[in-house]
Amino acid sequence: MEMSCSTVISLHLKPSLAFVLPSKSNGIILNNGRLRFRELWKYSQATKAFIKDGALRINGREALLSVPENVEVKPSSNESLFLGAVSPEASSRHVFKLGVVKDFKLLSLFRFKIWWMIPRIGRSGSDIPAETQLLLLEAKANGDGSPQADKALPFYILFLPVLDGQFRSSLQGNSSNELEFCIESGDPSVKSSKFLEAVLVNYGEDPYDLVKESIKQMPGMLDWFGWCTWDAFYHDVSPQGIREGLRSLSEGGTPAKFLIIDDGWQDVVNEFQKEGEPVVEGSYFGGRLVGIRENSKFRSDNPTSEGTSNGLKDFITSIKETFGVKYVYVWHALMGYWGGVHPNAPETRNYNSKLLYPEQSPGNLAHSRDLAMDCMEKYGVAMIDPNRVDEFYDDLHAYLVSQNIDGVKVDVQNILETLGTGYGGRVSLTHRFQEALEKSISKNFPDNSIICCMSLSTDSIYSSKVSAVTRASDDYMPRNLTSQTAHVASVAFNSIFLGEVLVPDWDMFYSVHYAAEFHAKARALGGCGIYVSDKINEHDFDLLKKLVLPDGSILRAKYPGRPTRDCLFSDPITDGKSLLKVWNLNKFTGILGAFNCQGAGTWPGLSSNQSNSSPEFITGEVSPNDIEYLDEVAGNNWIGDCAIYSFDSGSLSRLPKNESFGVTLKVLQCELFTISPVQVYDKNVEFAPIGLIQMYNSGGAVENIDFFNKNSDSVLHIEGRGSGIFGAYSSRQPECCTLNSKQVEFKFSIVDNFLTLNIPVGLHFWALDIFF
Repeated sequence: MEMSCSTVISLHLKPSLAFVLPSKSNGIILNNGRLRFRELWKYSQATKAFIKDGALRINGREALLSVPENVEVKPSSNESLFLGAVSPEASSRHVFKLGVVKDFKLLSLFRFKIWWMIPRIGRSGSDIPAETQLLLLEAKANGDGSPQADKALPFYILFLPVLDGQFRSSLQGNSSNELEFCIESGDPSVKSSKFLEAVLVNYGEDPYDLVKESIKQMPGMLDWFGWCTWDAFYHDVSPQGIREGLRSLSEGGTPAKFLIIDDGWQDVVNEFQKEGEPVVEGSYFGGRLVGIRENSKFRSDNPTSEGTSNGLKDFITSIKETFGVKYVYVWHALMGYWGGVHPNAPETRNYNSKLLYPEQSPGNLAHSRDLAMDCMEKYGVAMIDPNRVDEFYDDLHAYLVSQNIDGVKVDVQNILETLGTGYGGRVSLTHRFQEALEKSISKNFPDNSIICCMSLSTDSIYSSKVSAVTRASDDYMPRNLTSQTAHVASVAFNSIFLGEVLVPDWDMFYSVHYAAEFHAKARALGGCGIYVSDKINEHDFDLLKKLVLPDGSILRAKYPGRPTRDCLFSDPITDGKSLLKVWNLNKFTGILGAFNCQGAGTWPGLSSNQSNSSPEFITGEVSPNDIEYLDEVAGNNWIGDCAIYSFDSGSLSRLPKNESFGVTLKVLQCELFTISPVQVYDKNVEFAPIGLIQMYNSGGAVENIDFFNKNSDSVLHIEGRGSGIFGAYSSRQPECCTLNSKQVEFKFSIVDNFLTLNIPVGLHFWALDIFF
């Protein structure tokens, strides 16, 4: 199936679920003589952009200088436009110059290795790495360096490389500060010389509104606490170990309702690792799948302390009944296993696999090498015949469903971009496999139960019609001391892009770890699923109970957690001065996290000019204005002030939305703030809910608020879920409070107007009436 680059405007979802750029965003016009005069007049008037003396001007600012003559422009379905280019010769790979970029604050999201993406901050074209998949510029209307320009409000220019027919594009800079786009098919026989829809360009006053959020069916596991077996057992996962791990979490009061059985359950052979010989590093990447059923560890001949299992189905059914697990996912690679599906094994011969040796593009080779990729290039990948891939996925997933499995985590997805030769190229091959995968998911797992992983190439991102969740960063690596802060920062920045198409998954983490609180707080405001990979009986339940309610559910925020606007063009890892601030929203409150990532890690590929040293403390400013779209949850009675609850200090204060306060943090220290708009009700009651103040995302507990008069009383009716201490800002002390219609005691501090009361354990849902 061929998909044009209009994919980025409409991802061919169900008609009501299309991914559409907002009409209020503004596009550009490239005045190079290739548009008719009438079109030129129409678009230049609408977008305030034109070419003069070889410079592309957007909203009064020169965005690109020295624009080449072979650059093409094509209007989009709204006011944005596509940039492309023409070459005199057809080829499977081109690199075209678009013009010089300099004197901008810029943010690039690029693939630093084939599977994963990280941010890069810069000021000019030479700072834009190869394999950039999103480029955001901050500009002022008058870029002449004058005092008037410094006072002007910024606007933002988005460059988004997309898919153009059978070709996939990416951005990069060169030493002359020129912005280039690389466009490639991944198959030497798939050639072209003309590309009209390679890079989408858009601009507007809000960086988050430049791409509108996509809506897809969300799998139910997102709202429940989970446990993944990977870092707990790695390949040594077994039924007995899983039972013990689920038991230890349940007995501690944070039951896992969502389980991922990661790599180690499948029936695999590996000719590159001989039994009894020393382990060869990376040899397991050469393993090949020899059947869709589970391996011997999970079959009927595997005894447990609780009796003999009769196979995978009985085991899954047993742990669901014993531990109340709601969702069980299993891991598999897109190609079945790392090394693919065995071509000659009796149970897999019918899938017609062919041994291929991956070939990476020059863009990938410009960055970090990867052990998995190196081994797959060495050992080869037995790729399923594209004409049999529908059968493979349906056979595998139908079998898993018969075993009481609820979903899958599908890994190693970007491998397709390296196997396109002879198959129509990387984009066509990715479309084919993604279509087959999602067809099987829709048929066998109607809850859309799939987590995509190692899939951060735009080949995969723009080919996803159904998949709703994707891993947003490199692996959580508990033993890598330099990766902890980079992991958190990468997901936050990547979510600027990914969060408009999919739900970013922050990966697992250890609850017992020197950076555990850092990771836990990030996930609390990430709008993501929350799951750990703790080893058996190695849990910090004090920490976990700030994330997980007694029934195993979590308080998940509404949107993907993203950096605040003032952090978009700062380096929170190595500049020695910037905090990372991440914002999100609940139904009635905002949540803001401040993280000191400095001095504790490095960015891959920039080791030559990075430093692990930083001041002992870093100070930044926090404001209600850091929360985007806060007015969406504030209600009609908002007076502009906010109640600010600091989780660590337990303090409550009131602040006008435009004011700020300082926060000072040590390295690897973080603080969360619940920011709740103060609303005015009858009898001059001013009120702002905080929620369950012992939970990291306290405001996530508040489900509904109503106000009404009853006899001579004014009553605030609040519905919520979870147990613990409920807190709120109230300008007046209540007369009384009732919980589920029964009067309860409360505390009220006249010093800070802090109202608190207890929600007993066992009340999963409650209704609170506050009488004034």
